[in-house]
Amino acid sequence: MNRRLLIALFLLAAAPLSLWYALSQGSVNIGAAELWRALLGHRDNATAYLVIHELRLPRVLSAFAVGGMLALSGALLQVLLRNPLADPYVLGVSGGAAVAVLLSMLAGLGAGWLQANAFVGALFSMFIVFGLSRAGAAWTQNRLLLTGVVVAAGWGAVISLILSVTPASQIHGMLFWLIGDLSTATQPVAGIIILLTGLAVAWWLARPLNLLMRGENIASILGENPARLRSVVYLLASLLTAMAVTLAGSIGFVGLVIPHILRLVGGSDHRFLLPTSVLLGGGFLTVADTLARSWAAPAQLPVGVLTALLGVPVFLFLLVRAR
Repeated sequence: MNRRLLIALFLLAAAPLSLWYALSQGSVNIGAAELWRALLGHRDNATAYLVIHELRLPRVLSAFAVGGMLALSGALLQVLLRNPLADPYVLGVSGGAAVAVLLSMLAGLGAGWLQANAFVGALFSMFIVFGLSRAGAAWTQNRLLLTGVVVAAGWGAVISLILSVTPASQIHGMLFWLIGDLSTATQPVAGIIILLTGLAVAWWLARPLNLLMRGENIASILGENPARLRSVVYLLASLLTAMAVTLAGSIGFVGLVIPHILRLVGGSDHRFLLPTSVLLGGGFLTVADTLARSWAAPAQLPVGVLTALLGVPVFLFLLVRAR
């Protein structure tokens, strides 16, 4: 059987297992039979029902959606920028969201306002980078990358300024959001819709992306429009990142390394890479968030720290084997 097909089938089976593991584990472990009955709506075990439906299920679905969006966005940006170090945050989208959220926290706004303002801030940063990268000169990958890096650096300076004038009582919550926090992700429906829509659009672009990897001239000769393709990919990757940041803050590593892991084990064909990135990224972040909330329960660890601690050794091992 084809190696890529085996990998895809394995990830397709592992994704629901990661969701099951996340729903069953935590400060209160729930057995398989109780979990199944709770998912079916039976209330004979009121505690299990409330834990699953009120606490874990929204967070688990949000974690899977965020991981899938970050991995998909990273795969798209690495092709768009033709840079192996590109990740969802390299173009400053998360910086704009972070500034909006920190200002909202400083003003004492509620969780609903935080998510709405995060999305607005991410979109604002996205249009700044896109507009500046196209102003007064021809669009190039380097121009877009440099614009994004500079805008991200500017947002970083604003974030540092906000943290330096924030009362000590609010610093902890701000830092948790900046590192990545899924504790407030209670509305996963929007994230799942954006993920599925983004995957459908990206899958439709799989062949043009394969051609773009070979160079813009080859893509043009074979009937593609590189300028239009770049714009669509940038907007799609930025919207995915904006929604991910809105739900969970800035969770690093996932969008950078998950696509590379799949390239190492299965190649760079985007018909394979894009859907498997969603499956692996979603499952990986789901497991990492479960460990973050259960290792030191009732205290919770920042999930962004766990993603790096778990993923870096795996990636380095695969990289050494590939060499």
